[in-house]
Amino acid sequence: MSQELTLGIDLGTTSVKVVVYSRAKGEIVAKQSKDTQANVPSDLGIDGNKQDVPKILSAVHSCISRLPKDLLRQVTTIGVCGQMHGVALWKGQRPSADEKAFKLEIPKTEVSHLYTWQDSRCDAEFLNSLPPSRSHLPVHSGYGCATIFWFARNKPEKLSKYNRCGTVQDLMVNLLCGSEDVAMSSQNAASFGYFLTEEGKFEMETMSTSNFPIDLLPKRILRPGEIAGHLMHTWFGIPEGVPVGVALGDLQCSVFALLKGPDEAVMNISTSAQLTYVQPTFKPGDAEDSATVEYFPYFKDEYLAVSASLNGGNSLASFVKMIQQWTMELGFSVPQAKVWEKLISLGQEDSAISSMRIEPLLLGERHDPLKTASVTDISLDTLHLGTVFRALCSGVIQNLHGYQSIIHFFNLVLELTFS
Repeated sequence: MSQELTLGIDLGTTSVKVVVYSRAKGEIVAKQSKDTQANVPSDLGIDGNKQDVPKILSAVHSCISRLPKDLLRQVTTIGVCGQMHGVALWKGQRPSADEKAFKLEIPKTEVSHLYTWQDSRCDAEFLNSLPPSRSHLPVHSGYGCATIFWFARNKPEKLSKYNRCGTVQDLMVNLLCGSEDVAMSSQNAASFGYFLTEEGKFEMETMSTSNFPIDLLPKRILRPGEIAGHLMHTWFGIPEGVPVGVALGDLQCSVFALLKGPDEAVMNISTSAQLTYVQPTFKPGDAEDSATVEYFPYFKDEYLAVSASLNGGNSLASFVKMIQQWTMELGFSVPQAKVWEKLISLGQEDSAISSMRIEPLLLGERHDPLKTASVTDISLDTLHLGTVFRALCSGVIQNLHGYQSIIHFFNLVLELTFS
């Protein structure tokens, strides 16, 4: 029996997830996920953070190919979300309409790396040199417009190769639809910086006077939920012409899936970590000068109050990577999955409880980029692997406790999500 299904795609920082959702049943009927393993070493060392875009698209292709074909033939809409703030640049050109086999890909010569939200090439001195923005949202390192400003001043030859830019999810929607112009939601545009949310446009004049290549920016800014285009070719059985929604921010989508009432908040711990709630009455002119709370576009002209930490699951992943590196230097190799399994097992033991405190701020924080990680209360009793890992996990959670004042102030109920 035929049913109307939605294909949902999430392009995360470390993995791609896809689901087929039955709107009639209100449930997921099929799903797949795959680690992208897309990180690329940067010539800036730890200050740079970039990913291989073709690898990300290949992970999507792999996930879709493993979904049941009978379900894909019933897909009537496609929704996409993904990691915010980061920017990819590409050479846009309309694909041939007579292509028989559509594959979600773009030649490496026609796309830059994805410079992610974790990129820290824009230090405080550089950010202070940028033109003042009228937006209620500040510009941080890792934001698309800040990164492009950096390239315009330091490596302009990189920008000359391309004529489009957007988040990686904007690029994917552009490829699916074969559009000549790029559509971007207000959610992703706000995450780029220099975006006026009430007017729904970038600060073109402000940026152009400082030699920002404004021709790169998306020309169509759409409201969340609007259609960016239609699937240009049949894709693993999904019919040609299926509407594709404008790409959304992953934070907004994770919150939307969890909140059941106006008195709830969400603590999301994934690669990074956020504490957030919906603020339906907020207006950009009402924004208070807060170092830790920012207001991003949500749905239906509402805003999300967001306290975001750059340090979440990435701190744990860095610890695992460090252990792997140490074991290799000692002459043997341990698979990553085995390291995780052992750490979790040891960390759950009662003997792992200690007074050790770890501040896992490897990436600093947006409001304090020079902040670093630290360990205190080390003793002979705390030099066990499980003890250290448990203290690290506690540190990630403890770091968010400083943001909980907004929860208590608005008398909200907290929902937790881990991804």
